Amino acid sequence: MIDLRSDTVTKPTPGMVAAMSAAAVGDDVFGEDPTVNALEERVAALFGHEAGLFVPTGTMANQIAVRVHCRPQDEILIETTSHICLWEAGGAAALSGVTCRTVDSRTHNGLLSATDLEGKIRPDDMHSVRTRLVCLENTHNRGGGSCYTLEAARAISAWARAHKLGVHLDGARVWNALVKTNATAAQWGAPFDTVAVCFSKGLGAPVGSVLVGPRDLIAHGRRVRKLFGGAMRQVGYLAAACHYALDHNISRLADDHAHAALLADAVRAVPGFTLVPPEVETNLVWFEVSGRHGTAKDVAAKLKGAGVLVAPLGDTVVRAVTHLGVTRAECEAAATAIRALA
Repeated sequence: MIDLRSDTVTKPTPGMVAAMSAAAVGDDVFGEDPTVNALEERVAALFGHEAGLFVPTGTMANQIAVRVHCRPQDEILIETTSHICLWEAGGAAALSGVTCRTVDSRTHNGLLSATDLEGKIRPDDMHSVRTRLVCLENTHNRGGGSCYTLEAARAISAWARAHKLGVHLDGARVWNALVKTNATAAQWGAPFDTVAVCFSKGLGAPVGSVLVGPRDLIAHGRRVRKLFGGAMRQVGYLAAACHYALDHNISRLADDHAHAALLADAVRAVPGFTLVPPEVETNLVWFEVSGRHGTAKDVAAKLKGAGVLVAPLGDTVVRAVTHLGVTRAECEAAATAIRALA
């Protein structure tokens, strides 16, 4: 099977496994795992921040960020289809007593502008929640892997700081954005107070995310990680996979982007399939299917019969994701299977 359901289906390569096996480890709760400590320092330095915190998942990284920026009865401003409000099980409300004020993207690809946020801050009175934080997602999953420009991110950050709001980046796929925009991690870290980055998607590690930010917020985040059940022990074996990913798997993301373009061209060739958004910028290909093809599950079943796994998301939407676990030849074969549905 050619598995395009997600870039989370990757498995560690032999080189990554060797690095994991050779890792020096200690008890991270005591701060004694040298491989974890080095990873936290490395990622923080990459993004130009003071400190980092290693956690199991991107969801935990985001929810710790919400908790350290906010308190109960606070509100975050966030795009309607963002991961934090769609796919994190209501964590902001359940874990931190924080509500999400969703803002529709005028570009319809999940990307906000400072103009979109104008007028969205709540009045300062006892009847209202307190607007505290702006959250962006880059690349934007439901926006088809769309990328902010640095200029747009800086403008939103300037707007937020002018209104004394914090700014958090859900950078689960920020590595794809670095490659797409040809920018450095430090450039992408600068507009944000905190940044969450993930290693178990395009970079191919089995587990792990890091939250970076100011030293005091990350120290608070370490306490919250314990509260959320995320404190770990000899976890350097996993951190070693993240080090290996940083050393070997960032620049090759350009291959995933090129492979996604192959799939996008195939989708465009099928009457009744519509790319949403119409341009594919990175490694995510989202498309809607018309009734002539049945439901999204029907399309997924047909492709499975041809040896290709995709993810039906809802009745009419399908997602295909390229990653280091699929070759160009396999993506070409998947494109052929998609075209055959015409």
